[in-house]
Formats: sequence, structure tokens, C-alpha cells
Amino acid sequence: MEFVHSPVFINSIWIGSTFLLGFAFKRIGMPPMLGFLASGFLMNILGLTGGSLALDRIADLGIFLLLFTIGLKLDLRSLTRPEIWGGATLHALLTILFMGGVLFGAGTLGAAMLPSLSPVQAALIGFVLSFSSTVFAVKVLEEKGEMKAIHGQVSIGILIMQDLMAVFFLTLPKGELPSLWALALPLFLFGVRPLLSYVINHIGHGELLPLSGFFIALVVGATSFSLVGFKPDLGALVAGVLIGAHPRAHELSKSLYSLKDVFLVGFFFQVGLTGIPRGGHVLAALGLLPLLLVKSCIYFLVLTRFHLRSRTSMLAT
Repeated sequence: MEFVHSPVFINSIWIGSTFLLGFAFKRIGMPPMLGFLASGFLMNILGLTGGSLALDRIADLGIFLLLFTIGLKLDLRSLTRPEIWGGATLHALLTILFMGGVLFGAGTLGAAMLPSLSPVQAALIGFVLSFSSTVFAVKVLEEKGEMKAIHGQVSIGILIMQDLMAVFFLTLPKGELPSLWALALPLFLFGVRPLLSYVINHIGHGELLPLSGFFIALVVGATSFSLVGFKPDLGALVAGVLIGAHPRAHELSKSLYSLKDVFLVGFFFQVGLTGIPRGGHVLAALGLLPLLLVKSCIYFLVLTRFHLRSRTSMLAT
């Protein structure tokens, strides 16, 4: 019985259940990531949570590599398009007004779990609910091969704008502004860019190529941003943009593709392993589902106001 609860055995069960459930969901036409989530929930229910895999570190690596590869393909000029910055801003404002109003009204009427929300608290929750999942959206776009499609570029641009909003959301309410060293960050990035280009030019095509991606995403990007008080995942994205124009950027992205996907499995599995939704959580989620439909309608209406075709707006939504 000791072997059943050993980290080695639990690691094997984790990997086995994740693969089998991911494969099962794939066979019934559902995203494998749902199988990874289900596997985490199953392990939690069975009490098999004592594995030795550092899932939090694996998940972080997956997110950093995901954003880094997005940066490699990102055209910064696209962020200046009105449907990107204007669409993201207008969607956030409308969602805050709608979501915040509904939550405040529900709390005023005595809805469960929302007994005493102030207008400010309701607006803050509405702001959080205006965000979309970068990891989920990018995975869907990649699986469909739509990263370079117009609606894919619009979606990625809006997600990046939301990440920038999240930086201010996470720092200003706490009164924790970034370090003054953040002012020197652009100088550091542009100063190190020629060195990174030199390294990539002379690194060859072997194992050093994907390792250089880890180095640039984690050390140059995530760590430098973290040291000055910014989100490290945003640093990984900026590091990708920094060398995105290099002739070997596509080859570098391709070398990281499988590694990124494997690490992201850890992210989805960890979400399920973290905890089991209780009855109150399920009821709250069911109550939010109709609001999700309205949020999607807001996306569609906003994008069409910026003269995008209805089909493009629907796919981006």
C-alpha cells in the first residue's frame, strides 16, 4: 500500500490519466484540454495529490513559452489598429457597466453569495469578468490553424490589450507601483537585442536552439520584468516581440512548439488538481453563464462597430 501512495506511482497515475482522458475527449470531438482538467478533478477526488512533479513551475513555463511564441509572431503595428485598442477598451467599459450593474442589483435583491456588494466592488468584479483566457483562446486558434487569420490577429491583439490592463489592475489598487528601474527597462531590452540576434545567428539547429528560447523568454523577458515589478508573463511576450523580426524567429517558434504544449498540459491539469468545485461554486458558475452570452454579444457588437465583417467579428468573438 505504501507504493500506491508513493510519488513515483502518483506521478504515473497523473500522466496516465491525463493522456487517456485527453485522448478520450479528443475522440468525441471535444478539446483535449477539457480532458486534462477532468483528470485533475479526478485525481483530487481520489486523493492522489501527493505527486512530486512541480506542477506550478511546469504551468508557469507553459504560459511563458506560450506568450513568448505569440510575441515571435506579433506585429506591433497591429496593436495600433482601432478595432484592437478601441475594441478592447470599449468592450471592457461596456462589460463593467453591464456585469457590475447585474451583480450590484442581484446583491441588493439578496442573491446568495452577493449580499453586500458596493457599487465599486461590483464594478471591480465586472472588470475582472471582462477578461478572456489567453491560454484557452490561443490553444483553440492554434489547433484550428487560425493564428494568422484576420479574426485570429484581432483576438490576439485584444487579449494583449487585456493583459496590459491587467498590469494596472494588479498594481494600482494595491498602491504598489513598479520600481523606478522600470524606466530603464526599454534601454535594457534594446541594448540586449543585438546580442540576442548574434546568439541566434550562431547557435545552429540543435538542442541549443530551443534552449535559447527558454533563455530569452525566462531570463531576458520574465525575470527582468519581474525584478522591476511587472508581470513576468508580459515580459515573456515582450521578449518574443523583441526578436520577432529575426529571420530565424519562425524556426525558433517551431522548435518550442511541442515543449510549450507539454508544459501547458501541466497548467490545465493543475487547475483541476487545485480544488473541487462545491455546490455554491457550481451555482455561481451557472448563474454567470447567461452573462457570458451577453459578454460575447458585446464583443460582436463592438467589433462590428469598427467596420469588421460580421463573419470576422463572430469568429473573433
